[in-house]
Amino acid sequence: MKIGTDGVLLGAWCPIDNHPFSVLDIGAGTGILSLILAQRSNAEQIDAIEIDEDAFEQCVENFESSPWGDRLFCFHAGLEEFMEELEDDPSDSELAQQYDIIISNPPFYAEDYKTDNEQRDLARFQDALPFEDLVEAANLLLSENGIFAVIIPFKEEEKFIALAKNFELYPFKITRVKGAPSTEIKRSLLAFSRVKKDSGDSEHTKQTPIDELIIETARHEYTEDYIALTKDFYLKI
Repeated sequence: MKIGTDGVLLGAWCPIDNHPFSVLDIGAGTGILSLILAQRSNAEQIDAIEIDEDAFEQCVENFESSPWGDRLFCFHAGLEEFMEELEDDPSDSELAQQYDIIISNPPFYAEDYKTDNEQRDLARFQDALPFEDLVEAANLLLSENGIFAVIIPFKEEEKFIALAKNFELYPFKITRVKGAPSTEIKRSLLAFSRVKKDSGDSEHTKQTPIDELIIETARHEYTEDYIALTKDFYLKI
């Protein structure tokens, strides 16, 4: 799988103000999120989960080839299987309070349209990792001061925030992403914590800092904001 802009954006944008010791990357793909967080932070335990065998093998190879291989580990499992293994392991009996950052670039095409490429569909369709399962796992595995960060389609933002609220996870940072100044908002970068702001239900999202990021002004002419955010992770930009 190619390195996508979404992954680079999320990895570079994810807040690390809580100085994480442990990180969980759900649906790692080739490992880009884990690798970026290894580069950005001093986290000593960075676990990744990937269900697709080819992507898993590539992820492991990328981890081993990186300067941070001793801090990176990839599990060949789906989220449900990973959770079951944790429950069966006496050393991990406390499922909550485990990861300081949980990060995911989840599959999010909920539409019925599918291609003939089963691997690509698995990576890109929400039925492979429903948002409900993702948020429930984040609630169970997130430490008390943990951060849960995702990138999703903008059209799913309101629904996702409401879903997270059901698990007492609340947004504290939102960035909406546009490809170009004249295009519609395409993605939402969302960061959640267990801390609820002093605001009514209808005002909650309005109280959360929201900003906008534009990627390009023209084809391959990147904005200063995008360059500032991602320059540490590209060889050329």
